[in-house]
Amino acid sequence: MIVKKLREKRNWSQEQLAIMSGLSTRTIQRIESGNKASIESLKSLASVFEIDISKLKEEIIVIDKSSESWKSESPFVRWFFWGVKARKQVLNMEFLCLTLGILSWIIKPDIVATPAFFLMAYIFATMKYYIDRKKHW
Repeated sequence: MIVKKLREKRNWSQEQLAIMSGLSTRTIQRIESGNKASIESLKSLASVFEIDISKLKEEIIVIDKSSESWKSESPFVRWFFWGVKARKQVLNMEFLCLTLGILSWIIKPDIVATPAFFLMAYIFATMKYYIDRKKHW
């Protein structure tokens, strides 16, 4: 997350950034965890960091695939997240697979489709957790 990287680069705490930007600490936490930020919040952060707001708009939801830590990831992880930019995309796929699994279980249980949907939901959740833990968002 670009906001967290910029904050840590300056050795600021979340509380310090909140005071300087006029935002709440909880808002800073939400933005750093990948939630969407309002335009007003982005303007405040851009002002504090002395950068153009477009930089925050572009990078706030994107995996930093140019970083060395991303390049050192296994080919499977990079393949799995090929084309994925936002964390929300992975959340949507996880939710879709879970919903389809529940529907297929309720409507007409299938020995293949129902477990496959639940397995895919589990895989998306696990991969999302892995990328969250590695702080690639």
